[in-house]
Amino acid sequence: MKRVLAYALVVLACPALAAPGLDYASAKAQADKDEASLSREQGSAWLESQSELLGDGVAQCATPNPDFSPLVVVMELDASGKVIRTWLHGNSPLALCLRKYAATGSLLAPPRAPFYTSIELSFTP
Repeated sequence: MKRVLAYALVVLACPALAAPGLDYASAKAQADKDEASLSREQGSAWLESQSELLGDGVAQCATPNPDFSPLVVVMELDASGKVIRTWLHGNSPLALCLRKYAATGSLLAPPRAPFYTSIELSFTP
């Protein structure tokens, strides 16, 4: 009986120990902080990695009737640079497609994990 009670207490306590889910604003703030912590060299390599992901994503998501609404995709990366979670600000077809594309992508291996980063797009007519 004591084992069952101890097991039940552990199971019930686990949700309390888990990190709370981040909303978009919190994830974006963490991405800004993590990106700002990169050295100049790391930042340059990071931008190149993001540019590749973005370029491939835009090519994949292009439509005959483009929507030029601004968008932000925030990504949580694991230690290898694989995207493990995303958040989106924007609801255009391009934004939705880029989020889906990014969710299956990878960037450079970050200096720590989890690491948050974002890709922001705005268009000038």
